[in-house]
Amino acid sequence: MTAQLRDQLGQWGIWRGAYQLTGELAASLEADGFGALWVGGSPDGDLVLIEELLDATSTLTVGTSIVNIWKDDAHQVARSFARVQQRHPGRFVLGVGAGHPEATQRYQRPYQTLASYVDTLLDDGVPWDALVLAALGPRVLGLARDRTAGAIPYLVPPEHTRLAREILGPGPLLAPEQKAVLDTDPARARALGRERVRKPYLGLVNYTSNLRRSGWTDADLSDGGSDALIDALVAHGPADQVAAQLARQLEAGADHVVVQLLTEPDADPRPGYQALARALKLS
Repeated sequence: MTAQLRDQLGQWGIWRGAYQLTGELAASLEADGFGALWVGGSPDGDLVLIEELLDATSTLTVGTSIVNIWKDDAHQVARSFARVQQRHPGRFVLGVGAGHPEATQRYQRPYQTLASYVDTLLDDGVPWDALVLAALGPRVLGLARDRTAGAIPYLVPPEHTRLAREILGPGPLLAPEQKAVLDTDPARARALGRERVRKPYLGLVNYTSNLRRSGWTDADLSDGGSDALIDALVAHGPADQVAAQLARQLEAGADHVVVQLLTEPDADPRPGYQALARALKLS
């Protein structure tokens, strides 16, 4: 990983689904001091939304988490990358991944297809140091290490981050996603976190297999997830306590932590982001 990319992202970013994002919210996150906004939910490969978010901000880095290789043609994505890069040089990180077998009938030979997709992007001019992979298992982590700037694992506790760092080595970017709930009531916080983890993630084999590799049992993965599993995947409590839990990802070897703040449906997330920014000493 180049020092420039590490400095550009900073230690703290925000993950939010594409359908939940506006230029106004991106500008608010920039003002709060977050270094990056990661656009989830398989944003379209034309990258129009990415361009809108960059247009609304001046320093925030925007990344995709992720462009789905089964959904968008690699040549189109490379052309879109070039357009965005020309308008906003150095402020976009292209995250790509294979998604989930439950989501597409075309899901075959995912590693080989992802490796070929990466080759096409690189051949079409996407710089390796602006490309990252949604990597969970050792094989794709190795691909991220050898061919791109690094990895953006999703739904991983610090234990996975520690193992991922061992595979990646010291150079590549490691930017795990970590969910969080700002609520001082543990039962209420776990209930909100469990609902987000249970559906869809505990029904997706990529994630359940990865959690088993990290030592979680079938009992932990059943009935919406054990309290211990939910506590590992969803930091919760007052903002300072959540900040301390998020810092465990850095202690485990992360360069940049991507926070997915969970709120009640239709709640305005901005007060929570602001409280978290203060606790992380961003503002």
